[in-house]
Amino acid sequence: MVAYKTMWRWNCWLIVIMLIFESGSKMAESMRFDMHSGETKCISEDVKADTMSVGSYSIVDPIKGDPNVTVRVTSPHGVSYHYGDKVEKGTFAFTASENGPYSACFWSPMHKPPLTTIVEFDWRSGVEARDWSNVAKKGNIEAMEIELRKLAVTVRNIHAEMYYLRDREEEMQELNRSTNSEMAIMGFLSLVVCISVAGLQSWHLRNYFERKKLL
Repeated sequence: MVAYKTMWRWNCWLIVIMLIFESGSKMAESMRFDMHSGETKCISEDVKADTMSVGSYSIVDPIKGDPNVTVRVTSPHGVSYHYGDKVEKGTFAFTASENGPYSACFWSPMHKPPLTTIVEFDWRSGVEARDWSNVAKKGNIEAMEIELRKLAVTVRNIHAEMYYLRDREEEMQELNRSTNSEMAIMGFLSLVVCISVAGLQSWHLRNYFERKKLL
């Protein structure tokens, strides 16, 4: 038990370090990708429940007459959070209702001759989703205080992540215990069946030899 608690503490510290690095780099820059006529591309982001998520997209250097894109943002179970039909640009924002991978899918319509559309996409979740510049303007807050507020939000996210991972670990341990119990029962039943079959075979052979008067 003591060894388990020690291991859990070390795991927690490792998780904190990893999440601090991740929170500083995750979704910090927008991305660009090419789409050919008739092509579909989906981008997934793992978002936790009750976490704010915002995004924006736009076609780079759109030309009049070129096809636009259709965009849909969905939850892990297919609930639609945003839909844009044949648009050049757009934004979306939502608070995640469940844990899991949320997807943003882009469709480019068929066009002859085939065309290539460049899409710029930015998706931020958690502490990165907040508009800290507006927070500073509204509250007349200095840069140092903004950084402290960011750090406080990051620490709260890490704290929630640690509890989430601990719950997941307990669920996995319970699943392992349940599986081990079921395997032990199946092993015992298999042993009983093997012994019973061996006994029946021995009884059958003994009766056969007695009928043939070989015993």
